[in-house]
Amino acid sequence: MKDDWRSLLEPEVLNEVTGLELIARVIVEGYLSGMHASRKTGTGLEFSQYRAYEPGDDLRLLDWKMLARSGRYYIRQSDIETNVVLKVVVDASNSMRYSENGVSKWQMARLLAAVMAYLASKQRDDIGLYTLNDKEIHSLEVREDSRQLQRFLQRLIDVETLGKWPADKEVELTHTRDKKELIVFISDFLQEKEEVVESLRQLKTGYNEVLACYLTGRKEEELDFPENAVFEDLETGRRMEVRTKTVREAYKRSLDHFRQMTSEALEELGIVWLPFYLDDNPGKVLATFIKQRNRLIR
Repeated sequence: MKDDWRSLLEPEVLNEVTGLELIARVIVEGYLSGMHASRKTGTGLEFSQYRAYEPGDDLRLLDWKMLARSGRYYIRQSDIETNVVLKVVVDASNSMRYSENGVSKWQMARLLAAVMAYLASKQRDDIGLYTLNDKEIHSLEVREDSRQLQRFLQRLIDVETLGKWPADKEVELTHTRDKKELIVFISDFLQEKEEVVESLRQLKTGYNEVLACYLTGRKEEELDFPENAVFEDLETGRRMEVRTKTVREAYKRSLDHFRQMTSEALEELGIVWLPFYLDDNPGKVLATFIKQRNRLIR
C-alpha cells in the first residue's frame, strides 16, 4: 500500500470529521486496491460478501461474474450471514499523548479506529465506540443508521485524553448476542498492575472475537533518547532524570518480559495481540482486522 496517507497526518485533517473520513478512505482504498492487485487468494485476504462454493450449496446462488473474472466458484452471502457488530474500545488516558516524529499514540489510535469503522461501514456492519479513562467514559452505542460513521468520527474528535486507565471500573459494554461481534481494543497497555488485561478479560466471551492493538514507539522501545534525559510521567506529572545508557539493557529486559507475559495472557483468553509501532503502515492492522472478521462470518 502506498504511503500517500502520511501527507494527510496534519492536525487540521485529523480534527475534522471530513478530514478524518478522507484519510480513512485513502488508507482503506489504497489497501484494498493493493490487495486486489495481488495474485494471492484465500482466507484472510478477501473482505467481501462472498465465500467459496461448497458441495451442497444451491447452484442458483453462484456468482457467474466472479467465476468469469477469477475462474473460481463463489457464493454471494446474504446480509444476515455477513453482518458483524464492530465495537471499538480506545484508551483515552494521558499516556496516549506520547509522540514520535510528530505522531502521538492518541492520533494513531483515532486514525486506526476511523479506518476500521470506515471499512466496516462500507460492509454495512453496525459500529459502536467506547473511549475510557479514570475521569470519564464516553460511549456511542451501536446503531443501525446511515449516519453512524459520522457520529463515530465526531466522537473520536471530541474526546480528550485525561488521567489514567480506569483501574477500579468495569468496561461497561453490552455484548451483542443476536449478531456476530468483533471488538477492537486500542491502547498502549501502560498499567500499574493488570488493569488493562483485566478489562480485556471482561470483554472476551465465547461468542465474539477480540483484537488488541498495542501502540508503541520505536524510540520508546529502544530507549533511544539523549544519554542524560528527563522523563515525565504523562499521567502523574512526575519527572525523573535518567542516564539512558546505564539503564537501557535493564529497561529492554523488563519491556520484553512485559510483552511476553501480556501476549501469553491474552493468548490464553483467545485474544489476538497485535503490536503496532507509530511508524507502521495501517495495512498491518487492516489485514488482522479482516482476518478476525472473516473468522466470524464463516
